[in-house]
Amino acid sequence: MATAPGLTWQRFRDLKLSEMTEAADGWRAASAFADAARERVEGDMSGKLTKTQDSESARAAVKRLKRLSENYHYIHTETGLIRGTLDGLASELEAPQRRLRDALEDAASLGYTVADNGSIDYPAGGKNELTGDAIPGGSVVGNNGLIGAGNPGLYFDADGMLNPAPGPGAPALKSPNPHHAKAQDVADRIAHAMREAHEIDARYSSALSKLKAAPGLTVDTKTWADVGSDADAVSQAAQKYLEKNLPLDKSPAERKEWWDQLGKEQREEYISAFPGVIGNLDGIPALARDEANRENLQLLIGQLGVRHDDASQDMLGGLKGIQEKLEKGGKLPMYLLGIGDEGNGRAIIAYGNPDTADNVSAYVPGLGTKLDAEFADGTVDRALYTARGAQNADPSSRTSSIVWLGYDAPQVTPSDLASGRSVMFTNDAEAGAPDYNAFMAGISATHEGGNPHVTAIGHSYGSLTVGLAAQEKGGIPGADNIILVGSPGTGADTAQDLNVGKGHVFVGAADNDIVTKLPNHAEASGMTSGAVGGGSAGFVLGAGMAGPPGALIGGGAGALVGGIAGYTAQDAQTDPSERWFGTDPASEDFGATRFAVKDGATVLEDQGKLSAHSNYFNRAKDQISADNIANIVVGNSDRITLEAPR
Repeated sequence: MATAPGLTWQRFRDLKLSEMTEAADGWRAASAFADAARERVEGDMSGKLTKTQDSESARAAVKRLKRLSENYHYIHTETGLIRGTLDGLASELEAPQRRLRDALEDAASLGYTVADNGSIDYPAGGKNELTGDAIPGGSVVGNNGLIGAGNPGLYFDADGMLNPAPGPGAPALKSPNPHHAKAQDVADRIAHAMREAHEIDARYSSALSKLKAAPGLTVDTKTWADVGSDADAVSQAAQKYLEKNLPLDKSPAERKEWWDQLGKEQREEYISAFPGVIGNLDGIPALARDEANRENLQLLIGQLGVRHDDASQDMLGGLKGIQEKLEKGGKLPMYLLGIGDEGNGRAIIAYGNPDTADNVSAYVPGLGTKLDAEFADGTVDRALYTARGAQNADPSSRTSSIVWLGYDAPQVTPSDLASGRSVMFTNDAEAGAPDYNAFMAGISATHEGGNPHVTAIGHSYGSLTVGLAAQEKGGIPGADNIILVGSPGTGADTAQDLNVGKGHVFVGAADNDIVTKLPNHAEASGMTSGAVGGGSAGFVLGAGMAGPPGALIGGGAGALVGGIAGYTAQDAQTDPSERWFGTDPASEDFGATRFAVKDGATVLEDQGKLSAHSNYFNRAKDQISADNIANIVVGNSDRITLEAPR
């Protein structure tokens, strides 16, 4: 398989890379067999038994079959990694081996001798100008060895003899023997090829050494953690191979073209050996991304399962929740279009295949969203609600509804908002906007019909991300409509700035959704100053009248009154349509179409839960909003219920 640590140029010259690729093909066959066996166990055996039998013995049999299925899954994954490693090794060694063979051929044609250590012996050549004798031959080694170019402490004399340099004015390292320079070139090329081969071999040998199972195979959390570590090692070892063979720096359209040109076996290899790469590459078709990401999901669960910090455990809860939904299935098929543990976690989930759908919506969540159990249980369901609503709004069309958590949303809680600590920065949205546009470009590139009806949806801070994406050159790729709900602003002055036409920007803003009423900079400053001043005054007065308890009560009341007074004073001097992130999307000045939503509960009625900010997609809690969103998604915006701008 891999080259040996004591690799010589003779062994590398004679190495048959075709034997590595043949071995990789053998591992591919083993991987395919294990995958087929797993499908038979889950479908023909376990699945049928679950549907037809309901007894203790049947449940025990299903449990044993699940263990068998996990064993096959493990074999499929590990053998796929081995296959990818061998193919990557053979591919990377091809270029340095070709360079080595070319250099050796040149040495032979020139009559030079290549020693075992790679040094080159060259014959006498040229004449000494003083004596007329032939300048003697010599020996050179590649690169900066003891003999050769680049060593400033040595020089050649007129007879071609090597001497120590006497000082800064020593002659340059250039032998008068015409063979010297040619021999040096050959030696350098041999040394370069061998140095590269050793570096490649070290990388892949390290990865291959990890790909082994412990005696007595038991596939558990620790096993999958090891597999995840193996997958990371393979990806790191094969990084140069991936950069060379995969269009990582290309556009989604170019990636789709590349994927279409691959054979079935090549696609299978990339998915099984590099699931984390393929699954998150915009421009790869949904079915392939889903297959790769389901594989990567298991690896991530294994890796996070052996970590005990709070962040890892939160993310593990989200991953397991997504896995449960995928395994449970439903009338609307799920597709896992992205998954990862970067930042606060990444997850892109679709209900309905976006490559074949007539309508595609891609919703960006906002404040407080991260990959955790709440995301899996709540945020993902908003995409499901939209998919179901679209199906009801137009049963004759197919809709894919996507939730896109491809960025880090600000981790702001309701108590933060209630206390006046708001989302003050655009950094997260600015970082997420280009990635959202890349994803949407991928949706356009992989769609089989070529022209779906596309709606970009931004909720909460996610509306800022969508708004900034829409203001990039060319706007959001493929977008026909933009929906903004619970928005604190988009960074735009008017709906026209969002590059879909003001008549195609729709806004839902509940009257009791305080996020849609976040103050502008001046108002926020007034609130802060007023709260500080009012709190101080109230503290002093309260203490004088009722001691320490009075100070606390007076301080709190003073801060509230002062904050309101400060806000009111600044509000009277500023444009009422201005929010922290620009013009209020629900205002008349912004110019979008505002659709009707329920007012929702106030913060006090809701005990600080901000449900008015979260009900827009839920038909059971806000039917009018959910129906309006669904009608826009399917292209029936003429059927929505309107509400007057603020």
